This record gives sequence, C-alpha cells and structure tokens, in this order.
Amino acid sequence: MTAQVGALALPNPIMTASGTSGHGTELGSYFDLSGLGAVVVKSLSFGPWSGNPAPRLLPLAAGMLNSVGLQNPGLAAWGRHDLPALARSGARVVVSVWARSRSGYGEVGAELARLLATSPLDGSCVVAVEANISCPNVEDRDRMFSHSCEGTASAVEALVNALVPTGLPVWAKLSPNVTDLLSIAGAALGAGASGITLVNTLMGLAIDPVTGRSKLGGGGGGISGAALHPVAVRAVFECRRAFPEAAIVGVGGVSTGYDAAELLAAGANAVQVGTATFADPRAPARVLAELEAWCAHQGLASIAGLVGRAHG
Repeated sequence: MTAQVGALALPNPIMTASGTSGHGTELGSYFDLSGLGAVVVKSLSFGPWSGNPAPRLLPLAAGMLNSVGLQNPGLAAWGRHDLPALARSGARVVVSVWARSRSGYGEVGAELARLLATSPLDGSCVVAVEANISCPNVEDRDRMFSHSCEGTASAVEALVNALVPTGLPVWAKLSPNVTDLLSIAGAALGAGASGITLVNTLMGLAIDPVTGRSKLGGGGGGISGAALHPVAVRAVFECRRAFPEAAIVGVGGVSTGYDAAELLAAGANAVQVGTATFADPRAPARVLAELEAWCAHQGLASIAGLVGRAHG
C-alpha cells in the first residue's frame, strides 16, 4: 500500500482532509492516526482567526455546505498545544496554511519554518505543507488566489521560498471554481510547488425562502461530499494527463475504498478523506481498509499498479 507523492514516500495513500478533522489528534480516539498515510491539519494562519458567524454547517442531500471561515488558533498556538500531541501519536503530519495576502504566504511560511526549527523533536513528524490558496469562505473573492495564474504563482512562490530551510514539499490546493484549471495548476507547479491537491470545495449558496436570507451565517459556502466527487475525479484526470510527472493528491467526496480507487485510477498518488468523517469519525481508517481489500480482490500487488490506470 506504499504511496509515492513526488519525493515523499507514505506507508499508504489515505490521508485526512484539511478542515474536517481539527488541528490535532481529535480523531485519535477513533483509530490509530499513525496508521494513515498522513494527517492533514485544519488550515493555519500566522495569527489566530475567528472564522465566520454561525450557523456554519448545512447538510445537503449529497454532501454538506460549510462556511466555517478558516477559524484557527494561529501557528504559534498550534505549535504549543497541538503539534506535540500529533508527534506523540506517531502520525505523519501535513500542515495546511493560508494567508490573507500573497505576501502573507511568505510570512506564514517563515513562521512555520521558525516553529519547526525551535521544536525539532515535535516538528520531525511534519512531512509536507499544503498551501490553501482556494478556500471560498472569505468575504473578499480576490483572496482566492488560485482563481488566477498570477495570484497562484505569487502565493506559492512566497511560501516555497520561505520554507526552503525546512526542505518540506509544498502542495498547492486548487479551486474547482475556475474555467482553466490546467493553466492554474501549471502556474503552481512552475512557481515551485512540489505537487497539487485537487480539489477544494465548490462555491454554493442556500437560501431560506421564508426569510429570503442565507441559511449560513457567512452567506455563501463551500460544497463538499458526494456531490463534489465527480468534479474531483475530472480535475485529477485532466491534470494527470497534462502533467504526467507531477505529484497529485485527490480529494472530494471520498467515503468508500472504491471512491479512493477511482481517484487513484484517475491519476492521484494519494487521496484525502474529509466530509465523510462528519458522519463517521472512523471513515479514514475504514476507507483505507476497504481500499486494501479492493486492491487484493483485484489482484494488485501494489498501489502503483492502480495509479493512473485511466491513462492506459
């Protein structure tokens, strides 16, 4: 089940997805976090951020609409309170980061580099950094940097340069809310990203027809879950075809081992499980077990025999 994500080798291809399992070991009481390929923490900014007003979550027929708004304690507080527990759990950690400006990605990268340098024992569990440049849950759409090639490149380059001392790979998490994903993915890779994560949530809105107001406190939100899955499959497929050597992480509507296998066949090197954990906190471990059983049933000797199968 070993997965190769660029230069990073993981024991298996299943991770949690940022924003769906907290900043630390919240899921550790349900399964052994060290058994996953990696744990991706909820996106962190330079300083604390309160997020959007309630209500923040709305169940849909095929998923969920959320407007949490990137609430987080800030990198320094995370390093003090959550990172040590993650290190003790044996988990491999992917740190998701975000900023409110392009130059801010350089600042948050420098803060993360400082944190890891001053906490070498705890920080040794960090294996990659995911640049969240595509969250729709902010009030200024210009901050969704991955909606343009120039914005994507400048944010990624600032983060990559700041993280040079750490040697950590940077994955750019991209938005499906664009008309030319391939150009934007190329801009991220050209700016130094080691890989791309596909995809973030789709922009959506739910209105109460009685009051005429949004059902979420922040207005619009991001659609995740089953409704997003075919969007993610297509994004992964097209990016793998365009960038055959790139590291690609697939995310969107994965709730079964079969869903994970589909993203791997489309060209993902690894897969993240997110919204499914709201209904079943054990979902990441269950998906891994189901994927392993599916591969055995198919007679696959390794995950490598599945990755990119749709490309012949």
